[in-house]
Amino acid sequence: MGKLLYLVHRLPYPPNKGDKVRSYHLLKHLAQNHQVFLGTFIDDPADEVYVPLVQDICPHHYIARLHPRFAKLRSLTALLTPQPLSLRYYQNAGLQAWVNNTLANHDIDAIVIFSSVMAQYVDATHGSNKVPMLVDFVDVDSVKWTQYAPQHRWPLSWLYQLEGRRLLAFERTTALQARHSFFVTDNEAALFRQLAPESADSVEAISNGVDADYFSPDSARSSPFAQQATTAAQIPVVFSGAMDYWPNIDAVSWFVAEALPDLLKHWPTLCFYIVGRSPAPAVMALASPAVVVTGTVPDVRPYLQHAAVVVAPLRVSRGIQNKILEAMAMARPVVASTSCVEAINAHADRELMAATSASDFIAQIGSLLRDPLRSTEMGQAGRQRVLQHYSWSAHLSKIDRHLYPKASA
Repeated sequence: MGKLLYLVHRLPYPPNKGDKVRSYHLLKHLAQNHQVFLGTFIDDPADEVYVPLVQDICPHHYIARLHPRFAKLRSLTALLTPQPLSLRYYQNAGLQAWVNNTLANHDIDAIVIFSSVMAQYVDATHGSNKVPMLVDFVDVDSVKWTQYAPQHRWPLSWLYQLEGRRLLAFERTTALQARHSFFVTDNEAALFRQLAPESADSVEAISNGVDADYFSPDSARSSPFAQQATTAAQIPVVFSGAMDYWPNIDAVSWFVAEALPDLLKHWPTLCFYIVGRSPAPAVMALASPAVVVTGTVPDVRPYLQHAAVVVAPLRVSRGIQNKILEAMAMARPVVASTSCVEAINAHADRELMAATSASDFIAQIGSLLRDPLRSTEMGQAGRQRVLQHYSWSAHLSKIDRHLYPKASA
């Protein structure tokens, strides 16, 4: 059994949002055959109750508390330096001291970084020349910030462009120090090879997965819509995700403004359910007789299972969206933005549907609502796709061959 230092930017439990789903399953995978030293942050007080569970998996750990409002203010001081704001946001002296102590006093075989910002805690001397460092970038985050820019006015547009440039420089440096780097899709890996050609030979994709035993239809699972429905014929269309995350906020705001009015003309009893934790004020403002904002729910599965259609109208997205895989695993028909569908190894129009414009979403959703048999068949085909191609264990096993002891380097 080897010893691994695992640094994650957010407590890898509960797996209730995209990055935490991936980081949690990676932790589970690593802990099966290795002793894991975990360094991470809590940025949501609600996650405190899960600390004992994480401690059971990783007796050696350091969990720093991060207050998002103060961290945002602190990150602005990076404007006076060449450093990305994202790095300053996640700086913590206590965690740095713990990392230094762990590397100095334990015979660590490999360092696993989840999210590039956590690489700042590992000195270059602990990189590829000494202790193998593996980095799960997940997505090319620098491009995400650049994509945000056109969606915002100055000065945010300028700030996001600046952050994109600075973060890309840090990502390139990190990849050079790493023994190997991973991204969530082949497209993301190819994009990073273009942006960082000097590291092209040490980059590969590890796809997301889904727990298809947990996310599976259950005839005994009751509908959450029954008590909330104003009429027996209500048609629930569902979006799920963390609702304090800007791409999700943008997605539901756009859908309500651009697609929902026309859908209601043809389907007056349609109701759009926005299901997810921490809805931002902009999301709460969308609530109406035709829009339900649930906030945190104890279990998202009933909402997915009993949805007429699940939608993912993301206009800014990187990599594979877990919310789509989970809906497919629940055997529900999904209509998603074309960029999201292209990231998934699935057949469009047979296992899920792609849409680019508001008129596309209206047409695709309408076609499914008019043809319940096709909806059922698409949901079942989507679940089969997940079962065949999106097993966590099969994907994460790719990292194992890189977890060799430093003596063999």
